[in-house]
Amino acid sequence: MIIHSWNVNGFRAVVGKGFWDWFQQSDSDVVCLQETKARLDQLEERDRSIPGYDMAWNPSRAKQGYSGVASFFRVKPLKISTGLPEDRFQGEGRLICMEYEDFHLLNVYFPNGQMNEERLKFKLDYYDSFLNYAEELRKSKPIVVCGDFNTAHKEIDLKNPKANQDRSGFLPIERQWLDRFISHGYVDTFRMFNQEPDQYTWWTYRFGARSRNAGWRIDYFFVSEELKSKVLRSWIEPGVKGSDHCPIGLELEM
Repeated sequence: MIIHSWNVNGFRAVVGKGFWDWFQQSDSDVVCLQETKARLDQLEERDRSIPGYDMAWNPSRAKQGYSGVASFFRVKPLKISTGLPEDRFQGEGRLICMEYEDFHLLNVYFPNGQMNEERLKFKLDYYDSFLNYAEELRKSKPIVVCGDFNTAHKEIDLKNPKANQDRSGFLPIERQWLDRFISHGYVDTFRMFNQEPDQYTWWTYRFGARSRNAGWRIDYFFVSEELKSKVLRSWIEPGVKGSDHCPIGLELEM
């Protein structure tokens, strides 16, 4: 089973930049998107009816043109749900949970904490609520989590760690949550296969960062340890343009 994840930074924008060409050649069973920034009624009909695929769409209801997640799938889930259980984390369109026979697949766009202290606290609270939610789901079957975590975990995961240690996205408290998440038995699948530096998934549009590969790895596929032996591949596709993020992929033996 092949799964892709991509923060597209605006679905309607990326459609005009070759998204469907990438989608067709990806041959993915599930494609999870973050930061779609659109409601279904804002899409062209051709972008809502994909031969061989169904979709789940969770837009932001709190603010237009903001956040949002979507999943395209040719392997139909047993059940689809959206959002964390707590009311205060509803409305921004940040999560789709798809239950399959052998695992729960969570497509998540975690909050960005750079705006102010209030949003940083919201991000950290969301992290904690998400971990509780994942652990509850895990009682029934293993977990696959993909999406934009908005935090680089270790110094190897961004180009300029020293210059960014006081910036949300690489704060000690954010990185400590990733440590805690992993300590609960979740595996960063990319690092199962690749321990090299300079492996990034996001580049600012400023300063020619992408051409210089001055990026951050903030998009991940995690699996709970029970699934680790089923992971065949986990990779990054930095050559795919259209967004300030690039797609990432996971292949599972099912």
